[in-house]
Amino acid sequence: MRETREFICVTCPVGCSIQAVVDGPVLIEARGNACKRGLAFVQEEITNPRRMLTTTVQLDGGARPLLPVHSSGPIPKQLLLQAAAALRQVHVAAPVDGGQVIVRDILGTGVDMVASCAVAAEG
Repeated sequence: MRETREFICVTCPVGCSIQAVVDGPVLIEARGNACKRGLAFVQEEITNPRRMLTTTVQLDGGARPLLPVHSSGPIPKQLLLQAAAALRQVHVAAPVDGGQVIVRDILGTGVDMVASCAVAAEG
């Protein structure tokens, strides 16, 4: 079904507003992008949207109760809630190094969840 959709490109700081005519997963026409990366962004958005995930996990024995974590790359948008739910079950023992892998290959996406900062052990 052919429709016109609007996208805000997040590929660079410009944030172009792109009006796209799509027919299911097919990009027919796009206007408003300042560069070719905008076209690639819209194509990915209509075929396989992906997002970075930033959240926290439980930290045991740390100087604080929660450890900030982020995905090492974007994961499929439809898996964000499942990934967040899985991370609610994770407990990590302090100390933790910044960049340390906390969950390898979250939900089989090939993307790791890593510590956003170092946290010392309590005491």
